[in-house]
Amino acid sequence: MKSNIIKIGMLCIILTFVSCEDYLDINKDPSFPQAADGFSVLPPLFSQMARGEVFDTRYVGQYIQNWNWITANNVWDQQGYAAGSDAAGEKWRQHYWAIGKNIDLIVDESTLQEKWDYVGVAKAIRAWSWQSSTDVYGEMILKQAWEPNRYVFDFDTQDLIYEEVKRLSDEALADLARTDGKSSEASLGRGDLVYKGKTAQWTKFVYANLARNAHHISNKSTYNPDKVIEYVDKSFASNADNFSIPHAGTNSNDGNFYGATRNNLRSYRQSTYILSLLDGTIFNGVKDPRLPLMLSASPDGVYRGVEPNKGDTTNTLNKPTRIPLLWGVSPTVTAAASIPGKYIFKDNALHYLMTYFELQFMKAEAAFIKGDKATAFDAFKKGVIAHMDFTSVSTPDKDAYMASAAVPQTADVLTLSDIMLQKYIALWVHGALETWVDMRRYQYSPAVYKGFTLPSKLFADNSGKTVQRFRPRYNSEYVWNLESLRTFGGDLADYHTQELWFSKK
Repeated sequence: MKSNIIKIGMLCIILTFVSCEDYLDINKDPSFPQAADGFSVLPPLFSQMARGEVFDTRYVGQYIQNWNWITANNVWDQQGYAAGSDAAGEKWRQHYWAIGKNIDLIVDESTLQEKWDYVGVAKAIRAWSWQSSTDVYGEMILKQAWEPNRYVFDFDTQDLIYEEVKRLSDEALADLARTDGKSSEASLGRGDLVYKGKTAQWTKFVYANLARNAHHISNKSTYNPDKVIEYVDKSFASNADNFSIPHAGTNSNDGNFYGATRNNLRSYRQSTYILSLLDGTIFNGVKDPRLPLMLSASPDGVYRGVEPNKGDTTNTLNKPTRIPLLWGVSPTVTAAASIPGKYIFKDNALHYLMTYFELQFMKAEAAFIKGDKATAFDAFKKGVIAHMDFTSVSTPDKDAYMASAAVPQTADVLTLSDIMLQKYIALWVHGALETWVDMRRYQYSPAVYKGFTLPSKLFADNSGKTVQRFRPRYNSEYVWNLESLRTFGGDLADYHTQELWFSKK
């Protein structure tokens, strides 16, 4: 783990809410609070939940070809990594530092105050963080995490982390269900920017994360599709339950990472792959009504995308074929708050961490694997329709698409590829980390992901193999914890190509 950060993080609670351990409290200032209530800690945690995902989505998005880099031969387009860099280490930082001990702070303080709803929410967030982090890194530090007075930390296998997700989730469900003590919607709502203090929706969030936990091991003999379906049915009931983090969007400090004002995506362009899924190339010539709502056309009205390694060859000043920025304007326009943006690329857009339509596609796949095509078909249609509603497709256009050749019309003709491709569209960018889980479960198979081709040139250290994981954060693990990494090959140049436990048979 980030040993250098842990040495600080274990001494003092991170962020702005500092509360040192008793053995360090040599001088206590009665005018400075020694502990913080949950309502004051939750809002920055939500911000960090989004931050960890969006920073690393930049690289995952290139791996799975949600988007690609503006110039040729970028290492991430090649499914590689930037050596000696913290790039793709944000989820690690998020889990161990930015969220980290703040969870214990909420749990400890809220337990003393008998605010069981805060305790449940804190455990739910940590369970989500373990799940979403191990799915990109694999082995992580579990048993010794946040242990004080340590300078070296041992890694644990991913199966143990999956079990920890279930354990924490069970505890979170029990805490959220408690009716004793001082839990209240009004109290929890003070800090809860997502669900406004409604524990019933937090309970659904826990089940949504459990569904991921149970479904990601679909390649294993222990996989239980019925358990996945059960968890999904107990989770989100509609888009109203989506877990989304708000942004005020007034400046670069409170704006959406994907918005024009922050200007983080200037060197990214929509991929030819997502375009092929929306313009009819893959789906029997049927143009998807989501195309103009999600993607942007060049000034000449033609939709174009970028292939990995090739870059944007049209990006010449005032050239009518140039590919626009993801928020829908010319690359020659300087990002500014006056740019309205589109889809999820708006300054004030919500950032979605889990959605109803993701879960319906998960249920569809689980039922399909089970052999229950009727249930799979029903969930599949619900997933497509929910995402069309999410993108504000009109009812006539939605009905026309659902009746078209792009969509199977009976359960008997539904295929696994139908499910996974529609899920790919629905999770484009905001759900990139989950899409990467799916593509690794199927090893980037073109039979499942029709039209998907690996980069013509893979990163040199890949030795011809596909990327399977992020490397742990450089400045904590490779600088401070290298000996622990060496015990399982984490120091090897091709470590990022080693398959994770969850996708192995």
